[in-house]
Amino acid sequence: MQDYIALRIDAVPCLEDITDLLAAFLCDEGFESFKPDDCGLTAYVRTDLYDEGAVKKILEEFPIDTDFTFSSGTVKGEDWNEEWEKHYFQPIVVDDKCVVHSSFHKDVPSAEYDIVIDPKMAFGTGHHSTTSNMMRHILSSDMEGKSVIDMGTGTGILAILCKMKGADNVTGIEIDPFAWENAVENAALNNVKVNMLCGDAGLLAGLDQADYFLANINRNVITSDIESYASCLKQGGIMLLSGFYRSDIPIVEKAANEYGLFLESEKEDNDWVALRFKKVR
Repeated sequence: MQDYIALRIDAVPCLEDITDLLAAFLCDEGFESFKPDDCGLTAYVRTDLYDEGAVKKILEEFPIDTDFTFSSGTVKGEDWNEEWEKHYFQPIVVDDKCVVHSSFHKDVPSAEYDIVIDPKMAFGTGHHSTTSNMMRHILSSDMEGKSVIDMGTGTGILAILCKMKGADNVTGIEIDPFAWENAVENAALNNVKVNMLCGDAGLLAGLDQADYFLANINRNVITSDIESYASCLKQGGIMLLSGFYRSDIPIVEKAANEYGLFLESEKEDNDWVALRFKKVR
């Protein structure tokens, strides 16, 4: 089972904008989960991806005048579920239509779509604004009989919701083997059939074009791989992108426009956005 580094960063002053920006920068360095509080935040990354030099550079070059202190420690993989149960993962309801909870939760609210997620350090429980924004797009979309590709599926939550919404052929792709295994388990927990693949964007070349393409990753990965994403989307298809801030919209939109993708709408929460594009050529 994969071990993780728990990075603790304390910030003075500690403002929501500061912890949100820290999370965005750390996400680009492979960090997967974040827990902000009144003094800073705790972030988690796989031990093999932890780069203390990169962390120091983020803090030294931080664009807001802030005093930081940080420390790190190892979290054994077998301890992670217990940590989630005690401190992090609580049931969440999205748009009064979808409830997300873990198998250990009691007294879960009822909703039209009921998703069970046992995260095991994989990203995506609906609590982060990027995931909930993507879910809101899916909940307002016609998925009946559609084909879907979910790039960077994490826990599999978005792929699972698409299947519950009536999507026919759903494929999730996850680069991290441990997260991929977790996504497979979560699909089984929800009794839905999702084709979960372990790998990177190179796998897209072997897939048929889809009606919907989802990517909740980060700005740099999305803009780098968007040509591959667009090639896997049917003419007239919909692409949902998240993992970045409102200020990143012009950068993402410019990259998308180059491949015939044009912005239709957006969802926003705490300055994080999820964009809906349509492929027009």
